[in-house]
Amino acid sequence: MGSLSSRVLRQPGRARDPQEPGSGNGGSARRPETGGDAVGRGFCYCSGSRKRKRCSGAHCYCHPDSETDEDEEEGNEQQRLLNTPRRKKLKSTSKYIYQTLFLNGENSDIKICALGEEWSLHKIYLCQSGYFSSMFSGSWKESGMNTIELEIPDQNIDVEALQVAFGSLYRDDVLIKPSRVVAILAAACMLQLDGLIQQCGETMKETINVKTVCGYYTSAGTYGLDSVKKKCLEWLLNNLMTHQNVELFKELSINVMKQLIGSSNLFVMQVEMDVYTALKKWMFLQLVPSWNGSLKQLLTETDVWFSKRRKDWLSSVYKQQWLAMLRAEQDNEVGPQEINKEELEANSMRCGRKLAKDGEYCWRWTGFNFGFDLLVTYTNRYIIFKRNTLNQPCSGSVSLQPRRSVAFRLRLASFDSSGKLICSRTTGYQILTLEKDQEQVVMNLDSRLLIFPLYICCNFLYISPEKRTENNRHPENPEN
Repeated sequence: MGSLSSRVLRQPGRARDPQEPGSGNGGSARRPETGGDAVGRGFCYCSGSRKRKRCSGAHCYCHPDSETDEDEEEGNEQQRLLNTPRRKKLKSTSKYIYQTLFLNGENSDIKICALGEEWSLHKIYLCQSGYFSSMFSGSWKESGMNTIELEIPDQNIDVEALQVAFGSLYRDDVLIKPSRVVAILAAACMLQLDGLIQQCGETMKETINVKTVCGYYTSAGTYGLDSVKKKCLEWLLNNLMTHQNVELFKELSINVMKQLIGSSNLFVMQVEMDVYTALKKWMFLQLVPSWNGSLKQLLTETDVWFSKRRKDWLSSVYKQQWLAMLRAEQDNEVGPQEINKEELEANSMRCGRKLAKDGEYCWRWTGFNFGFDLLVTYTNRYIIFKRNTLNQPCSGSVSLQPRRSVAFRLRLASFDSSGKLICSRTTGYQILTLEKDQEQVVMNLDSRLLIFPLYICCNFLYISPEKRTENNRHPENPEN
């Protein structure tokens, strides 16, 4: 019988014997003359078969009627193991650079001194900073110095902020705590570190809440982060009325408060009178910043304080509204007939409502509605407007014109616990014309928006811009 040519497969974990037959190039394994060698190597050669079969110990598990493919499976498993990557955490180059060069200061070629501290750094890394790049490349005297004293004019910058800013030049990522972001931003702006400035901006936008919003807004204005400033203003417009807070009222500056109450995007709860009430609370806290108490006590304390200092500073406002109401009824006002966005944003009445949970609701927003008694209903994911004239009692006068129009914009929103907007929807500005006691669906809600509590805010303009302009041009004394 001729020799049997074969590969020699080793069991997993068993190294090849250097003198094992077939270990040379082009070698072949001889068929053993006795079964003992076969058993010792974990293989047997059954008579009548040219394939090797595995065996264990002194026993052979071959069956004369079948052949096994265990060798092939074992080879496939070994191949799979060879191609499966194994993870082993190695010390990255970035961490090595940060530890060795920055923290340990090895091979430093320049020292930076500031705020009583000293850093052993490297010019090649400092040149990533626009501040140092200009210093070293120009004709400045510091370009040839080995020790540089930095003057820190910004009081927001401290030693810890400089440590983070310098360290950012030696590593790929920087972890920024919200409590430290303003100081780090100040240091990054001074050193002209664009990447760190951007990261500070993203951190600020992600962590806006009642405790950070005023500080972030001021810092964003100081350091030129317009996108952060815009985000803070949006948060305040959404939360000033919906989540009133004593400390927030204390922190809001006059300029910011002026922007908020004058914006058509202020998310008002209830009616315009509530905007006045919020403004009155804010004024009291600005004038008496030492007051400490709860939000529930604030309005009572405010009313007591202002009652002692009552003046006629609101008389002109009441007068203007009174004249507008008289003209709306006497001149058979039918309401705005076209959308004037500028007029709406400047003069619309803002009303709001909080729906704590899903259900059926019906309400009216009281105030200067110029004879247009509007009932609002929420039911089965629909919001419906109804012009009430005869069906429901009304405390004020009601216009009996056959048709009345109103310009409006309806907005809905949900917020998380920090006041961050989760989802929102708006109708945009529209004109709605209704006959007596007619109702109409103005919004059909998507179930994905129904995250309660749900906040509803609407801007209304009940009279045409021409009538409002006429009221402003020809003031009269209502007593006449």
